[in-house]
Amino acid sequence: MKKFIYILVAVALVGLVAYKLIDNKKEMATEAAVAEIKSDAISVQLTEPKLGKIDKSFTAQGNFEPIQTLSLMSETTGQIKQVLKRKGDRVRAGDLLLRVEANTMTADLATVQANYEKAKRDLGRFENLAAGEAITKRQLEEARLAVNSTQAQLVAARQRVNKTRITAPISGEINEIYVEVGSYLGIATKLYDIVNVDRLKLNVKVDESQVLLIKKGQPVKVRANAGGGEDISGTVKAIAAQADNSLKYDVEIEVKNPAQNSLRAGMYGTAAFEIPDTRQALLLPREAIVGSLQDPSVYVVENNIAKLRKVRIGSVTQNQVEITDGLASGQKVVQSGQINLRDGVKVSAM
Repeated sequence: MKKFIYILVAVALVGLVAYKLIDNKKEMATEAAVAEIKSDAISVQLTEPKLGKIDKSFTAQGNFEPIQTLSLMSETTGQIKQVLKRKGDRVRAGDLLLRVEANTMTADLATVQANYEKAKRDLGRFENLAAGEAITKRQLEEARLAVNSTQAQLVAARQRVNKTRITAPISGEINEIYVEVGSYLGIATKLYDIVNVDRLKLNVKVDESQVLLIKKGQPVKVRANAGGGEDISGTVKAIAAQADNSLKYDVEIEVKNPAQNSLRAGMYGTAAFEIPDTRQALLLPREAIVGSLQDPSVYVVENNIAKLRKVRIGSVTQNQVEITDGLASGQKVVQSGQINLRDGVKVSAM
C-alpha cells in the first residue's frame, strides 16, 4: 500500500514539473512575440540633403613646442668656481653662466705666449742673418716653422682659457641645471637645458583632404586650450611631404609668444584654418554616412523602410559632407540610429 502511495506522489510531481515547464514556455513565447511587435519599427532620427554653401574651414589640435631647445655640454675640464644662472632664469645669447677654475690653463697660456714671442724674435734675427748669408735657408725655414707652431699653440691655449667662462649660446629660459659650485667637469658633462619660448611651434595633424587646402606662409589663428586665452596670429612654416602611419600629415605653425611668455611648451593648442573658397553644394550631416569616407553609404527612408544606398562624396568639413551622386535634395535620410539598421528594415522617425 505504501509503495502505491509513493508511486502516485512521484507521478504527481512529474506532472506538476511538466505543467510548469509548458506554462513557462508559453509565457516566454508570448513575451518574445510582444518584443517582436515592439521592435517591428526601429526608431531613427531623419535628415535630408540640402543645398547650401560648403565651408572648407577647419580646426586642428596639437602641442606647442619651443622654437629652440638646447642641452648645453661642457667643452672643458676643471672644478666649477661660480654659478651665475639657475633654473628659471632668462638669459640672452652670450650671457655668462658658469666660471671654471682656470689657474693651470692661465699659466699654460702665459708659457705659450712667451714661447711665441721668443720665436718671433728668433725669426727676426735669422732673417737679418739670412740677408748677409750668415745662415742656411734651412735654418731660416725652421725659424719660420717655430713661429707658426707656437702661434697655433697660443690660439689653442687662449681657447682653453676662454672655455672656462661658459656662456649661453642661445637666448631663452633655463629649464634645468645639472651642476653646482664645486662640481668637477669632464668633457661633455651636461650643464643646462635652455629653452627658447619667445616663439613657439604648434604641431598639428591634418588629413589628406585638408592638407591640400594649406599653403606654406598661410596665416592661421591659434589659441591655447588652457585658460581660454586670446587668439594669436600664426604662420604655416612647414607641411609634411609624406603622411604618417595613420595617413595624417604634420603641419608646423609658428607663433610669437604673448607678453610675459604666457604660452608654455607642451600646452595643447587649436589652430583655425580659414579657407575662403565657398560654393553651392548638396550637403548632408557627416554622421549620416555609413561606413568609411572612402566607401560611403546612407540609409534612405521610403514608405518607412530603410534602404541602404551607395553615395559619392566630394569635399568634407568637420560636420558636413558634399554629396555629388546618389541622393537628391529633399530625400529622407537616417541621421542617427543606423547601428540597429539593415537594408529593408521598417523604421519610425523620432
